[in-house]
Amino acid sequence: MRVLIALLALFHAQAAPPPAPKQAVVETTLGPFVIELLPDSAPNHVAYFTKLAQTGGYAGTTIHRVIKYGLIQGGDPLSKDPAKSASYGTGGLNVLRPEINAEPMTAGAVGAVLLPGRPNSGGAQFFVCATDQPTLQGQYTVFGRVVEGLDIVQKISAVEAKGDRPVDRIVIASVTIRDKPPPVKDPLVEATAAELGAYRAVLQTTKGEIELAMLADKAPETVRQFLRLSAAGIFDGTAVHRVVPNFVIQMGAIAFRDQPLTVVQNALVRNLPPEFSDVVNVPGVVSMARGEDPASATTSFFICTGECRALDGQYTAFARVVRGMEVLQAIAAVPVDGETPKEKIVLTTARVVPPAR
Repeated sequence: MRVLIALLALFHAQAAPPPAPKQAVVETTLGPFVIELLPDSAPNHVAYFTKLAQTGGYAGTTIHRVIKYGLIQGGDPLSKDPAKSASYGTGGLNVLRPEINAEPMTAGAVGAVLLPGRPNSGGAQFFVCATDQPTLQGQYTVFGRVVEGLDIVQKISAVEAKGDRPVDRIVIASVTIRDKPPPVKDPLVEATAAELGAYRAVLQTTKGEIELAMLADKAPETVRQFLRLSAAGIFDGTAVHRVVPNFVIQMGAIAFRDQPLTVVQNALVRNLPPEFSDVVNVPGVVSMARGEDPASATTSFFICTGECRALDGQYTAFARVVRGMEVLQAIAAVPVDGETPKEKIVLTTARVVPPAR
């Protein structure tokens, strides 16, 4: 009987589901970001970070160090007290031994802060890479990765600073540990051409709004990708970088974006196969820009401001302007140096408008 009970206990232990992956929601005065914890890579660091978070150890601490589009650093318990600002960066350390692992020091990597030359000095303080930092690889323990809000991390990294100390206090209000939520299904991924055609996109520029209707019956996969890029904020902050009078204006290129893409955004960018059609390139028609390779379109797109019939059948036309032609013409009328506008015009946001239910 004892053997049977032992076998049953072993069976149930083996059948038990693995624990749900954990995340940490970091609420700051400049917005939240979410860290997925990596216990398989750094179990002791994750356990210590979790303990501090659950006991309120991070509440009221600050992001006390920033390197613009490099990294941010926080978690020092001394930073709760503004009077101890001269000592920020020295508290909460000398607790953990390193757990160096193969996790890459790419944008979003969360690592344990160390005192210079002291590999066993990890503790409460952590840093977050705002962009890839390959020179840090193998020197610090990576115990988490930002999966939401890397734009907030980058925003924090770029605040006004004196040296590497933010001028204004950036407070961590709380760090909350939660189970990783199930993925949210993107309705655009499985939408039919007819469903995609019911969406609109609104381009907010510094000259005004331009609303686009989708030509999903002509270029369904290009429409799908354009809407997904818009929803992910990839076009936000890109400049109108090309103006050819009475021909086209061009925007959306990430090379002309005012901030780097997040890891999640960057993963969406890919080359698009062409979907050439019989759409006539008249004023208001929107097409993907490309290089010599017909399959080289990625994010940059152009809008015809004049007759563009020479482009018929050579570029993927996927939308047309249904509101804001006067804005389009205002952009087309700016002075240019060659094809470069002398006035900076920015596509501030590209908003997806779903079909009415």
